[in-house]
Amino acid sequence: MTSPVVEVSHLRKTYPGAGRGAAPKNAVADVSFQVARGEIFGILGPNGAGKTTTVECVAGLRVPDGGAVRVLGHDPQTDPALIREHVGVQLQEAALHDKITVGEALDVFGSFYSRRADPVELLDLLDLTAHRDQQFAKLSGGQKQRLSIALALVGRPQVAILDELTTGLDPAARRATWALVERVRDSGVTVLLVTHFMDEAERLCDRLVVIDGGRVVAGGTPSALIEGLEGGRGVRLRFADDGARARAVDVLTALAERDDDVTAAAPAGDEIEVTGTRKVLFAVVQALAAADVVPDDVRTVERTLEDVFVQVTGREYRAEENEEVAA
Repeated sequence: MTSPVVEVSHLRKTYPGAGRGAAPKNAVADVSFQVARGEIFGILGPNGAGKTTTVECVAGLRVPDGGAVRVLGHDPQTDPALIREHVGVQLQEAALHDKITVGEALDVFGSFYSRRADPVELLDLLDLTAHRDQQFAKLSGGQKQRLSIALALVGRPQVAILDELTTGLDPAARRATWALVERVRDSGVTVLLVTHFMDEAERLCDRLVVIDGGRVVAGGTPSALIEGLEGGRGVRLRFADDGARARAVDVLTALAERDDDVTAAAPAGDEIEVTGTRKVLFAVVQALAAADVVPDDVRTVERTLEDVFVQVTGREYRAEENEEVAA
């Protein structure tokens, strides 16, 4: 079995309280995961969940208070030079001088490494060739993000840590950035992707962990996590009038009590939502037909990683929660 590229075991990190007498903040309480070579591995969760602190510990930028971190078999704290050579980092808050050009930034960052990527190839990979002589301040949001990826890759790393790449980008720029991340992975770089966007994680990640309150609350492939939901499939039905809807509620509630393929049935606004296994739609249609109750509209409901978060935490997912404390 191939050794993991990144191993994090029971990581802990605490920051001092924000004011005099304030209690310390456990930014990371217990985080463990392994990243395989050549995959896009996601760290997903709301802001303030401990994601950025976790990857800063992986990159050697912060010292953990407990647990173990190994990158390419080495501890980032005891072998920082190796980590700097083989791990590229793009942090959410990183910024450049307004007047530095794209080409100058690549030259400066490239000088930090003993082996650097060909800047021409890097500019081409990230669609920045036409902007080589453009100043940072004049780049669009998407172009700045592409440059930040280029700077993370200029040292020809084996692992790239990309933190909240698409925050603030419009939908078209987000999709373009997603395609670039996949191109980076296809070039042979293992990607550790930090995001609070559920759709981004579902679209890009081969595997991921969901972090909440500094702890891993779920992990696996996006498809396996979604398929593993209780009532993983859903059906929504709309009826012509209140009487038909009331009869349908009775029929489907009874169905949920006797049929293993149906988990629950309940009103959802002016509709009824039924959840269950892959066979839930067939069971619902059969039961309604037998009772001579005909819906006006039937549609399946696609489950997402947000449903996974709700199931494992018992609360609604709010991406914009308290920011992590920096020290």
